[in-house]
Amino acid sequence: MFFTNQPKLYVARGMYEDTCSLLKYTTFWILLLICKLAFSYYVEISPLVGPTKTIMFLGRGRYIWHEFFPYLQHNLGVVFTIWAPVVMVYFMDTQIWYAIFSTVCGGVNGAFSRLGEIRTLGMLRSRFEAIPKAFGKNLVPTHRGEPKRHEQDDRTSLMEKKFSYIWNAFISSLREEDLISNSERDLLVVPSSVGDTSVTQWPPFLLASKIPMALDIAKSVKKRDEELLRRIKQDPYTYYAVIECYETLLDILYSLIAETSDMKVVDRIRESLEESIHNQSLVRDFRLDELHLLSDKFNKLLSLLLEIEQEGNDTAKMTQIANLLQDTMEIITQDIMKNGQGILKDENRESQLFANINLESIKDEAWREKCVRLRLLLTTKESAIYVPINLEARRRMTFFANSLFMKMPRAPQVSSMMSFSVLTPYFKEEVLFSAEDLHKKNEDGISILFYLQKIYPDEWKNFFERIRPKDEESRKSMMDEISRWASYRGQTAKTGKVTNSTERPKLDPKDEFLKARMEDISLWASYRGQTLTRTVRGMMYYRRALEIQCIQDKNAKLDHQRTNSSYQDGESVADMDLAIADIKFTYVVSCQVYGMQKVSKDAKEKARYLNILNLMMMYPSLRIAYIDEVEAPNKDGMTEKTYYSVLVKGVGDKYDEEIYRIKLPGKPTNIGEGKPENQNHAIIFTRGEALQVIDMNQDNYLEEAFKMRNVLEEFESTKYGKSKPTILGLREHIFTGSVSSLAWFMSNQETSFVTIGQRVLANPLKVRFHYGHPDIFDRLFHITRGGISKASKTINLSEDIFSGFNSTMRGGNITHHEYMQVGKGRDVGMNQISSFEAKVANGNGEQTLSRDIYRLGRRFDFYRMLSFYFTTVGFYFSSMVTVLTVYVFLYGRLYLVLSGLEKSILLDPRIQENIEPLQNVLASQSVFQLGLLLVLPMVMEVGLEKGFRTALGEFIIMQLQLASVFFTFQLGTKTHYYGRTILHGGAKYIPTGRGFVVYHAKFAENYRMYSRSHFVKGLELLILLVVYLAYGRSYRTSSSLYLFVTFSIWFMVASWLFAPFIFNPSCFEWQKTVDDWTDWRKWMGNRGGIGMSGEQSWEAWWRSEQAHLRKTSVRALILEILMSLRFLIYQYGIVYHLKIARHSTSILVYGLSWLVMLTVLVVLKMVSIGRQKFGTDLQLMFRILKGILFLGFVTVMAVLFAIGGLTITDVLACTLGFLPTGWCILLIGQACAPMIERTMLWDSIQELGRAYDNIMGLILFLPIGFLSWFPFVSEFQTRLLFNQAFSRGLQISRILAGQKDIGEFE
Repeated sequence: MFFTNQPKLYVARGMYEDTCSLLKYTTFWILLLICKLAFSYYVEISPLVGPTKTIMFLGRGRYIWHEFFPYLQHNLGVVFTIWAPVVMVYFMDTQIWYAIFSTVCGGVNGAFSRLGEIRTLGMLRSRFEAIPKAFGKNLVPTHRGEPKRHEQDDRTSLMEKKFSYIWNAFISSLREEDLISNSERDLLVVPSSVGDTSVTQWPPFLLASKIPMALDIAKSVKKRDEELLRRIKQDPYTYYAVIECYETLLDILYSLIAETSDMKVVDRIRESLEESIHNQSLVRDFRLDELHLLSDKFNKLLSLLLEIEQEGNDTAKMTQIANLLQDTMEIITQDIMKNGQGILKDENRESQLFANINLESIKDEAWREKCVRLRLLLTTKESAIYVPINLEARRRMTFFANSLFMKMPRAPQVSSMMSFSVLTPYFKEEVLFSAEDLHKKNEDGISILFYLQKIYPDEWKNFFERIRPKDEESRKSMMDEISRWASYRGQTAKTGKVTNSTERPKLDPKDEFLKARMEDISLWASYRGQTLTRTVRGMMYYRRALEIQCIQDKNAKLDHQRTNSSYQDGESVADMDLAIADIKFTYVVSCQVYGMQKVSKDAKEKARYLNILNLMMMYPSLRIAYIDEVEAPNKDGMTEKTYYSVLVKGVGDKYDEEIYRIKLPGKPTNIGEGKPENQNHAIIFTRGEALQVIDMNQDNYLEEAFKMRNVLEEFESTKYGKSKPTILGLREHIFTGSVSSLAWFMSNQETSFVTIGQRVLANPLKVRFHYGHPDIFDRLFHITRGGISKASKTINLSEDIFSGFNSTMRGGNITHHEYMQVGKGRDVGMNQISSFEAKVANGNGEQTLSRDIYRLGRRFDFYRMLSFYFTTVGFYFSSMVTVLTVYVFLYGRLYLVLSGLEKSILLDPRIQENIEPLQNVLASQSVFQLGLLLVLPMVMEVGLEKGFRTALGEFIIMQLQLASVFFTFQLGTKTHYYGRTILHGGAKYIPTGRGFVVYHAKFAENYRMYSRSHFVKGLELLILLVVYLAYGRSYRTSSSLYLFVTFSIWFMVASWLFAPFIFNPSCFEWQKTVDDWTDWRKWMGNRGGIGMSGEQSWEAWWRSEQAHLRKTSVRALILEILMSLRFLIYQYGIVYHLKIARHSTSILVYGLSWLVMLTVLVVLKMVSIGRQKFGTDLQLMFRILKGILFLGFVTVMAVLFAIGGLTITDVLACTLGFLPTGWCILLIGQACAPMIERTMLWDSIQELGRAYDNIMGLILFLPIGFLSWFPFVSEFQTRLLFNQAFSRGLQISRILAGQKDIGEFE
């Protein structure tokens, strides 16, 4: 824009990008628009031009009903009906093209970013040799006085040592988190004695079965040393294993020898071997086929040495070791060496060979580690290549290795890095699962602990291995205590039978052993839920990583050629390192109601306070911010409430100490939304130049924390020119997608957005904003420009994205980086997911109405504005247009078929040749309705990171598990809540809950949640399809493509009506069905009253569903009434098709139909009044009244059948015609509730609403009840919902069946 055209308003000025970025997103949209316009013209518009001209000159069609505009020229009504959905598809399908282009662009971008280069354990093993070098290039900071070229070998060794320590810390964290077992840990770690051998010492899992393989090679080679060496060097890891095994064996033997004569024997064997290798006569001088005997002896020797280390010096064991050494020497000199018979002969020897053994080395931990590693090299089989078994451990290892090869800034020293803080908002979510929480059973008899044991069986086994005492006596004592404790809880560990409270043994509450075990179990369970404990542990990994890196920096600074081994020898971290870590990192959890929980008398709230306090004790660097409410007298002597922002820390064992207290002008949550205000009041307590916002359902990993220095360097990177980043976006890993199909769908959808979606938004489109946590903010930039959260009530419901808007409008630059990831939990149940989608749709509706959207849209250039629109509110608007297109299409067809115009047009010979384009043109919308395009980014991202064969397989499995049903259902959720927010406003925060959801939701609960958003709309579309098919069947031509379009609408109807029940566990079990029906009838029959909630009474729920109509504007009410009038077309069109109408087109036919309708309503009102007046005191009168009305109805129907020519078909048709009319009356009555409530009609409106809900509930329940008769349906549904769990061997059936005969710790 020219300078003269710049507005005076500062906000949103100068939002321009560099020339390269401009060219990239301009090219993206020019190519997209060319494809879109070409497709629209040749597929949607051009084929319709000819048929439209023909229709316009056909002449006036013959109407079946009374036409108010019979002389309308050129059949304009038909033309409008045909073109209206096409025009809507024309404006909507840009979203489809964006999905395709963004998928391709994101895939190419990800490939160039080197994503997915290491995605399997096989790829990890093949690239592991290059990982230390990549680690040194990115994660090891440069120092002054870098080594010269001739010192590179020493530098490489130093890098390997640094990498080994970081790698071992990573593996240790996996063991602490119980993702791997002790044996897997031993196979994965790099030895701390790295550098003691002439070759690199790789983790044993890389060297698995290499020694047995080398023995087989040696056995097969009979002639030349060159062939032996060539075959061993074919696999570098085999060569490394052979050299390391040889050198370590010598080291262990020399450390055991106490006598000089014994030392000479080993020296002569070593010299003879090295001489043969030098002369290339090893095959001639040694019998290599006997080496396996030596391998067995050494394996036994190492086992004995390790046993002695554990049990102390044992004379019998020492004798066995001496005998093994003697046997070993005899095997070497007599069986293996061809010329070694004289080595053991020594006439001057006074004692027996190896009679004295030096066992002092056994006390050395590093020496023992060598023995363990050597035994692994000798004995590990090929199965070790599958280590680790745990899928999450595999994922983390491969991603960490892959990320080291991605482009990232080099890490600075800790002392030079940018300081940062982490901020987590917390309200009343779960902090830690208590023992009661873990064993409390739901209605299906499932406890959280039982659930977790079955979902994570390998991790439970690893946990038990970790806490299990080493000696047998302590182990038995622990099992006895657990059995007693389980009995105390009401069921024994073996039988599960509930005992009488008087029979339960009294446990000593001070039993420290049991208390320690239960604390461990509570932590283990909490680390697998979406709890604050899990989040805090993950974020405190940053401090742990900084401590480790600070030590490494200090050691490198002291000596570039020597690494101080203090941190490898288990010594404590220096105070200076701890101080630097504290300076560079601060973690603040904003627990809004911590002060109220502290003084609360509610046991659950008090427990949350104590758990938060315990977290502060566990992590001394953790800080808690909260809003304190104090009542104190003011100057006038009146008591008033004063509010403070308070920061506390943990001190000692059980106290929190106040650090800061800041007086607030009022209660923050009274003027803004709760969550953003919770962040805003605590941001003052954060420190440093950067701020990472982390949600309560997130997690972090130690190996990712090591890369935080690299990410923070992005703020100062020169590659961005003058547009320095103000928000750094990070990718997320969704850790809740491993069990149910729904969790998998949601996990894939969310993963595709936080990876490929945001990758494209950042580059090339330059419209990435802040979509929630875990983005990193330039703290100084944002706290001087309004903070990180806009908190105005309602309009800032989705507070996260507004901080992105704010940053962009004020000249910020938002980037996205995928070499670091943070864990995130998502909703896993159908109702939870729908609540989340509703919340996001409401937020987008409010965004559409906000000034931020207006300013950005107005100030962006055209192509960036397109990117901005289609990636924010445009996506929801296009979703709404997609559904509206279906309505316009079906109502247009309803108009044509009921008016008779479609019949006259289709049967006209002049239109027959053009009928195909007329039916083909709507095909482009059906794919989007099926929800398939939402899967495209998922397939690309899975293909990129796991391989396209895996992606194709997952895509097919997702479709077999009805993923299209799920996404089509969520399309309805987005449309309903977005449209309602646009029309009426008043969006509210919807809590979704973060619990474990494998439970059965009752029918009434599903009906309350989806009645207005899906069921009503689905039944409306169903009636439209039935009417259209019924009255157009006799003359409609067949077309497979046209049927496909219609099928997509049928598919949408089925998805909207039955998806909540298909994805509801145990929905088709007969007993659950009976219970649901009983609960439904009870809920519908409850008349309600003051103080009753919507869960208790239909009446209370019905009133709450109309709350938005009581607060909306007059304009919105008028629009609501006008939209309700569409239901009148059914009655108007159908009555003229009745046989009793005798083909009349008079308006009187429609008038008589209203007379019938009003008569029915009057009769229903009379029954209602009769029930109120006579129902209790004059029961006989009420029965007489009902009898008279029944006789009158039978008489009228008999007359109409006998004289009027009424048929059964007419009765069914009248039902289809009058039901929508009644619904129209109900909707208008609800919209005009303030006026109608003053009259006697309100009770009638309410009873009419109850009748319709009864009818809709019955229609929905009948298929469920029918399918519940067949047991195989329930089994099929369980397999459908939990296919991932079945494929992993998990016991889902036992979870769903409950714990009737299963102990807690079984």
